[in-house]
Amino acid sequence: MIAGPSRGRRYVLLLLLLCGFSIILFRLVTLQVLQAAELTAKADRQHQKTVSFEGARGMVSDRHGKVLAMNVEVPSVFGVPTSLESPSTVARHLSPVLQIRSNELEKKLRQDKSFVWLARKIEPEQGRRLEQLSLDGIGVVMEGRRFYPKGPLLAHVLGFSGMDGQGLEGLERRYDSHLHGEKRVTVLQRDALGRTVFPKGLAEQAPTPGHALTLTVDEVIQYIAEKELEEAVTHTRAKSGTIIVMEPSSGAILAMAVSPRFDPNVIAALTPDRWRNRALTDTYEPGSTMKAMVAAAALEEKVMTPDSMVFGENGQMVIASTTIHDHDRLGWMTFSEAIQKSSNIVAAKTGMALGEQKLYHYLQAFGFGQRTEIDLPGEVNGLLKTPKDWGRRSLASISMGQEIGVTPLQMVSAVATLANGGVMMKPYVVSEVRDQKGRLLKEVRSQVKRRIVSPDTARTMTTILEGVVTNGTGTKAAIPGFRVAGKTGTAQKIDPRTGAYSSTQFVGSFVGYVPAESPRLAMIVIVDEPQGEAWGGVVAAPVFRRVGEQVLNYLGVSRDDTVKIALAMRDH
Repeated sequence: MIAGPSRGRRYVLLLLLLCGFSIILFRLVTLQVLQAAELTAKADRQHQKTVSFEGARGMVSDRHGKVLAMNVEVPSVFGVPTSLESPSTVARHLSPVLQIRSNELEKKLRQDKSFVWLARKIEPEQGRRLEQLSLDGIGVVMEGRRFYPKGPLLAHVLGFSGMDGQGLEGLERRYDSHLHGEKRVTVLQRDALGRTVFPKGLAEQAPTPGHALTLTVDEVIQYIAEKELEEAVTHTRAKSGTIIVMEPSSGAILAMAVSPRFDPNVIAALTPDRWRNRALTDTYEPGSTMKAMVAAAALEEKVMTPDSMVFGENGQMVIASTTIHDHDRLGWMTFSEAIQKSSNIVAAKTGMALGEQKLYHYLQAFGFGQRTEIDLPGEVNGLLKTPKDWGRRSLASISMGQEIGVTPLQMVSAVATLANGGVMMKPYVVSEVRDQKGRLLKEVRSQVKRRIVSPDTARTMTTILEGVVTNGTGTKAAIPGFRVAGKTGTAQKIDPRTGAYSSTQFVGSFVGYVPAESPRLAMIVIVDEPQGEAWGGVVAAPVFRRVGEQVLNYLGVSRDDTVKIALAMRDH
């Protein structure tokens, strides 16, 4: 009678134990099998923090190895909010050192995180002061900050990079994939008390730096160009200015100066208009400099010869119910003299002799209306309408350098083609890419784009353009001891309010090459909206002379050698 209830209780107890073990077993299976991945990830999030550091960007040097852009190691400050007892006290100590308001710092330090950045890439002196404070929960690691040791020099070409090491403008942007260092990921551990444990030697664990660039640019030539351009813009009270110096035989850019300048080390307060590379991004009506290309086309097509007699219509000619004017009452003259005197009327007649299709063909061949494909960002096509969109006067206007928009780089490339015997080269600014050990990864060689005119036509044009400097509108570009070939340009700008040509806003320019018989330099000088006299022969030609003379001396091009070469060629 007694055994029955006792056996029943044992069965109940056994059943309860089995149920308990089943629940425990089910829970173990759930935790260790079904939810294993999820719980492991959660544990990692609680005990680990992943922080990434960028490798140093590669150096940028000029053609002789002079450093133009580099990285300097500077402190970056982080905090460990979960290990702080009094975030407000720590924030008050940090505020005067980091020059950040204490309430902003405190807000960061009160986050439920094991790692927060407080200040990136601060000054070394600030880092030293932080070390003296020795605050628990506050640490410092060294990061690379981009530094441009020459300040504004070549700034529009170099561009700049952002806080996280990405290229934002100029070469920094165009070659970001080469310059960008490898990313290093560091895992920070937390101990049983929730404190972050940083790997030993965190600051010394430098990731792999980026590749180095060697430019075609010469620091000395760049300095000369920028100095002379700044003086010209200041003297003429101009809006802006541009100088490009190119090696005609290769297309290598030796200098590219833009005014006003900027310092890429200090860009916080600047607008994009200040760092825009006007040599590539801004178009202008070239005016009379276009006559050199129109003349070359006419000689190539044999619709004109240097000695062809043309009538200047005594300074006025009616085309499409409008009157074209020359600065002087010119009568009969040779074609060479007309170019040297920059006759608008003869330029219009030359264009009409070529016809729409042939003129358009040569303008395209000289690279107008299309990018030069230089290895820099931001380049525009310019403006060259197809003949079907031309008006009744367009043929004459385009031949005079109106109704067409070009960039400074397009124009100097076109004239450099004449200097190079009629062969157009692709312009470029980077000559080599090397890794951190100095091994050559990429070498850029000069690249022929196309032949546009024959060597005979190019030589004839050189003689005509020399006459511009010796007897024509460009006498102020003459360099003693050297033969200079070039062309002046003075173009009215369109008034955006009226849509008509302005009577007060002009672009003065000069484009040419030297020594004419064996060109080392092709150069364009543009002065935008000079006040007072705006003629290209007055505001731009003297700048060409000053830059050219200094650069030729720097390159060691002897005046005596030039004379000997000229005499030898003449005898030959």
